[in-house]
Amino acid sequence: MRKYINFFLQLIVLFGISSAHAGSYEDFFTAIKRDNAGAVQSLLSRGFDPNTLNPQGVHGLLLAVQEPSPKVADVLLRWPGTNVEARTAKGESPLMLASLRGHLDLVRKLITRGADVNKTGWAPLHYAATSGHVEIMELLLENHAYIDAESPNGTTPLMMAALYGSPASVKLLLDSGADAALRNQLGMTAIDFANKANRRDSAELIAAARRSVQPRGKW
Repeated sequence: MRKYINFFLQLIVLFGISSAHAGSYEDFFTAIKRDNAGAVQSLLSRGFDPNTLNPQGVHGLLLAVQEPSPKVADVLLRWPGTNVEARTAKGESPLMLASLRGHLDLVRKLITRGADVNKTGWAPLHYAATSGHVEIMELLLENHAYIDAESPNGTTPLMMAALYGSPASVKLLLDSGADAALRNQLGMTAIDFANKANRRDSAELIAAARRSVQPRGKW
């Protein structure tokens, strides 16, 4: 009889732990959505894993950037065990998403935590250039982002700025030394991207940069 009693007691304990974890799991992702930093901090302090994925397989820090939930993101970034190099299904990092969405303070904090500025393939600078976030682009470059980083198809940040960004973002990259003569795997240069999007201001900036590096003839 004592053997059976002990067995049932163990089941009760295990059930209690499982239920508590389930409750914590739901509380964690609800707190992220509501930007409830206090609730997240409390869960982490009680041992909840900051790298837990939601049912769709998305990391909590990525969700905090996407919402956005800046207070929760700050808590997660201050927590030593948080993986700042989590990825979406498309291979996007928290730094890439923060760069795309213009979250300058979050970009700064991610860099401080050691987020990869020069991620292979599509890089944070591509994403910042796509949205024309000049301050974030400057910050990434100050932290040694490779200015002519190539995506899997050879597209550079300058090409993305020419197609989607702003003349100011194009100018920043050109002034910082971006190579306007590079071609992607389709043979397109940055000026081709600008012309494709009918962005005359950007096309003129790139054309002027190309002319400035052409060798001068001898008289």
